[in-house]
Amino acid sequence: MDTEQKPQRKEPGFSLSAITMTIVIGVMIIGLLAFHLADEIHILLLVCALIMAGVCMSLGDKWDDILKAMVEGLVKPMPALFFFFLIGMAVAVWIQCGALPSLIYYGLNILSPGWFLLAGTLICSITAIATGSSWTTAGTVGVVLMGIGMTMNIPTPLIAGMVVGGAYFGDKMSPLSDTTNLAPAVAGTDVFTHVGAMLYTAVPAYVLTLIIYMILGFRYAGNVMDMQQVRAIQDAISGEFSVNVLTMLPLLLTLVLSVMRFPAIPSMLAGIGLAFPLAAFLQGTSLSSFFEVLNYGFECETGVEIVDSLLNRGGIQGMMWTFSLGFLALILGALITRSGVMRVLLAKLIQRVSNPKYYPAMTVLTGVFGCGCLGEQYMSLVITGELWRDAYEDVNLKPEMLSRCMEEGATVSSPMFPWTTCGAYMFEALGVTPFVYLPFMFFCLIQILLAILLPMLGWSLLVKKDEAPKESAAEA
Repeated sequence: MDTEQKPQRKEPGFSLSAITMTIVIGVMIIGLLAFHLADEIHILLLVCALIMAGVCMSLGDKWDDILKAMVEGLVKPMPALFFFFLIGMAVAVWIQCGALPSLIYYGLNILSPGWFLLAGTLICSITAIATGSSWTTAGTVGVVLMGIGMTMNIPTPLIAGMVVGGAYFGDKMSPLSDTTNLAPAVAGTDVFTHVGAMLYTAVPAYVLTLIIYMILGFRYAGNVMDMQQVRAIQDAISGEFSVNVLTMLPLLLTLVLSVMRFPAIPSMLAGIGLAFPLAAFLQGTSLSSFFEVLNYGFECETGVEIVDSLLNRGGIQGMMWTFSLGFLALILGALITRSGVMRVLLAKLIQRVSNPKYYPAMTVLTGVFGCGCLGEQYMSLVITGELWRDAYEDVNLKPEMLSRCMEEGATVSSPMFPWTTCGAYMFEALGVTPFVYLPFMFFCLIQILLAILLPMLGWSLLVKKDEAPKESAAEA
């Protein structure tokens, strides 16, 4: 008795893959640059997702297969999406209890315009190394530094670039970081060997970044702080809140738990929970008001515009724009992965790379391309590692060379795109869109440049001991 055979799914060809990715990237670029649809970027992502769904169906996928791929693409990154809500709640109640206002109040007495950029970079780096999280760093000290820097008349894109660069240096160098553990696991090495390999490019990039910020600091050193304005800001804060060092306990608790390798979500929840008794005791907050701020964010009218712009923010509802952006970006990334078009393009690229010294550059660019297309650094890390792992083995390059390049591409570039989860998070936390702070992400930009150029010049190319780099299959 004959049974009906289910038609096999086809693999995309190179031409279809190239055309598809050109259309998807073209839709995003034209929509953002030609039609200025940055505020409507969700619709652009939805259009791209529909295009990819059509490609999947043309390759033999049923609608149920497409829905399953979309669900699977959302499952693993779900903690990152949930983290959006946590940071919205944390920022709101940390303002309500007086933590962030107090830090801004005291910071205006300590930091000076001339040393602000250098000191801010060091503060963000140390915090991220200790916590292993660029997100926690940006959502805590990053928010405070944005407020202080604005009062010094330092451009907000420059401040945001400083915060993001410092946070990502610390994140990459921290053994507590999830990406710092994921990259060596995919590449086949250990985390401390991986961190050691990253020093070749991370340290020079970081030193150059500090020099740039020190030079820029001299430019803003002439920004004599208007003490009358500073007093007006401090008076507005002290008039709305009880300024007290005790209000900083929720931030301190969150950072300490992170340093102790406590999971990120429970650490944030603990900091949020501690905010209520402090808000009730020091600010006279009721439980109903606390819950309202958790949901809708904090609102106040101090009469000082800069203070209101800094403090009126946060809450679950305030994060919905960012959450929906990350949600749609992950769906698009899942459909791109399901279709296989990016895998086909990158596999073709690997075949054409002839010399091992070009492998790191192509790996870094693969990670950047993956982040921009998939909308998520973890997906880009894994796909980049899987595509290049055998190729590195074939030419005797060390696995830590691969893991280093994975981070230099996928991790460092993740906050550069407004539709990635990292870019969307930084936009919500700092209030500056990635396309605006991108030119000032000096550490990230310099490291990507060094990661591409140094191995091509024969420096920092990590070859297995007592073995010379082999020619690739394409060269042979």
